[in-house]
Amino acid sequence: MGIQKSQSIFERAKQVIPGGVNSPVRACRSVGADPVFVAQGDGAYITDVDGNRYIDLIGSWGPLILGHSHHEILDAIAEAMSHGTTFGAPTEIEVRFAETIRAAYPSMEMVRAVSSGTEATMTALRLARGFTGRDKIVKTDGGYHGHADAFLVAAGSGVATLGIPGSAGVPEGAARDTLVVPYNDLEALEATFVANPGQIAAVIVEPIAGNMGLVLPKAGYLEGLRTITAKHGALLIFDEVISGFRATYRGAQGIYGVTPDLTTLGKIVGGGLPAAAFGGRRDIMEKLAPLGPVYQAGTLSGNPLAMAAGLKVLSILDRPGVYERLDQLGKRLGDGLLAAAQAAGVPAQVNRIGSMVTLFFTQTPVVDYATAKTSDTQRFGSFFRNMRDRGVFLPPAQFEAMFVSLAHTDEDVDQVIASAKASLLG
Repeated sequence: MGIQKSQSIFERAKQVIPGGVNSPVRACRSVGADPVFVAQGDGAYITDVDGNRYIDLIGSWGPLILGHSHHEILDAIAEAMSHGTTFGAPTEIEVRFAETIRAAYPSMEMVRAVSSGTEATMTALRLARGFTGRDKIVKTDGGYHGHADAFLVAAGSGVATLGIPGSAGVPEGAARDTLVVPYNDLEALEATFVANPGQIAAVIVEPIAGNMGLVLPKAGYLEGLRTITAKHGALLIFDEVISGFRATYRGAQGIYGVTPDLTTLGKIVGGGLPAAAFGGRRDIMEKLAPLGPVYQAGTLSGNPLAMAAGLKVLSILDRPGVYERLDQLGKRLGDGLLAAAQAAGVPAQVNRIGSMVTLFFTQTPVVDYATAKTSDTQRFGSFFRNMRDRGVFLPPAQFEAMFVSLAHTDEDVDQVIASAKASLLG
């Protein structure tokens, strides 16, 4: 499978873009490959500039739950665009967006739209500090909540993939006020609160972790988070940028029935355009300017094109049978990948919920970042390259999730499984 045009463009890109990419993992360095440059997407497939076609299991890292170039989404964007692209003034579609989010996530009594998941989590953190009057936050080891300073301590996602322990340029004070505990470990969390009495503003956690690879909460873990934070007067922030509208229409909150104080959403809510949101209890959200002293603003927040795309995808996801179908496809993929590894005698674990799947190359059950790091990343790199040669586009990182979309067919999934078996046996 030739990628000569991609390689030529990559050489040009490296002259004008740091690393040749606008988001680090796309460079494919951890899997020993050069990136392919995508020319177009259609349904469950993408095509690169060399004309190679791939079954896509990245889905733009989660947003494309309906697949590429969905006609209803494109029509919604075109309709909104016919009236203008941005105004810097309120529009009615922003109100409908917030009403739709609140209906799906009752914990989000008030909602503010922003343009990225990082912006949503960064502002939720500032709001938690402003509301509580405390400075410290707690995150989990391997949890990734965007690239704001306070979150780049022991972070997952691309930070983990590239083997970076933190980030240069983060002030010592920002790191000092970020406390880290293992995911799924309530005892460590309680001990952290005891050691920092009256100082912790919030605990931020992915209720379904997606940035150390997919890791599910143990029974009682989320309930324990709620109990401990309430006892110590701290806020509980659920980062559902990945799991929101992905795990179910109501995200992790719809599965586990635990109510956070603040929630962040992203990816799917933009329908493939840059949009995200955060929200929570009314008394907390009313601390935001212009009502309160916590400042946040954004020129393109609530952009009508992104709002239109987001509202359309959410209306489609709210149709009967959608999540049942996504779960069927995810189960077919997860079961098939595990069977392929077993047939090849390769130690592997598969974690899955709904249409999110991670294949870890380890014999150790993966329940936190420490166990995720037991994975054989060199084997994953070889697997990635072999799968791409066979026409399957995987996330170029062991510590990420694959995403199935409604555009995938049973036959697409079976082709992925067959390619996995051949790759692992070969």
